[in-house]
Amino acid sequence: MAMAGRVAGKVALVTGGASGIGRGCAERLAAEGATVAVTDVQDAAGAETVAAVTAAGGKAWYLHHDVTDEAAWERVIAEVKAREGRLDILVNNAGIAISASVVEMSLSDWRRQTGVNLDGVFLGVKHAIPLMRASGDGGSIINMSSVAGLKGSANLAGYCATKGGVRLLTKAVAMECANAKDGVRVNSVHPGIIETPIWMSIVSSAAPGANAPPDLDALSSMAVPLGVKGYPQDIANGVLWLASDESRYVTGAELVIDGGLTVR
Repeated sequence: MAMAGRVAGKVALVTGGASGIGRGCAERLAAEGATVAVTDVQDAAGAETVAAVTAAGGKAWYLHHDVTDEAAWERVIAEVKAREGRLDILVNNAGIAISASVVEMSLSDWRRQTGVNLDGVFLGVKHAIPLMRASGDGGSIINMSSVAGLKGSANLAGYCATKGGVRLLTKAVAMECANAKDGVRVNSVHPGIIETPIWMSIVSSAAPGANAPPDLDALSSMAVPLGVKGYPQDIANGVLWLASDESRYVTGAELVIDGGLTVR
């Protein structure tokens, strides 16, 4: 990479970076000059992300990381500090989707959903902010919400609850950092129908009794005003902007990348 990128010299941490949107974000940030710590529970796929980044001339390394575990967060942040000395960008991306009718959803599934999608984001914010403040140049926290954090969806009550929680957690923390004048900006991103592995866990509600994931092209042509599905790169481009100094005046905002899905 001959030219300096839009996040050159910055250190980023991307959770859930082994696949889907997380991998797209890791690759995009690295391509624009960031050193990326990729974390996930899928170790083989995480290594593949790092290999792809490295092959493209970028810098990345991988750590196993269960985002629901506070001690794991402490270890990951300590490792980032030890290796890189600072943290400029946190992409709280790790997430799961559990599809079930609210009257049939088990409490353990509800808690697993909130554990990853909400506790994981809270812990990331809690443990990343002190290192960002210590770095002296502020930072950018990008929390991955969803269009399901803006509108309701049948059989996704748990997912909607967590993604709605991420949306307002983001705004509250943005105000806390603004009050502290610490230079840390906090924003949420709301993807629509994006081609990622998470759809494999969402059973199609269009065909009762069907156990197959939905056909994203058919779903998009029907539900999305632009008529097409999105790709991880579409989300990564928005994350890159929020991670860069180009968005220096943006905090507490929600960036919706959904082909118009929530507007209709």
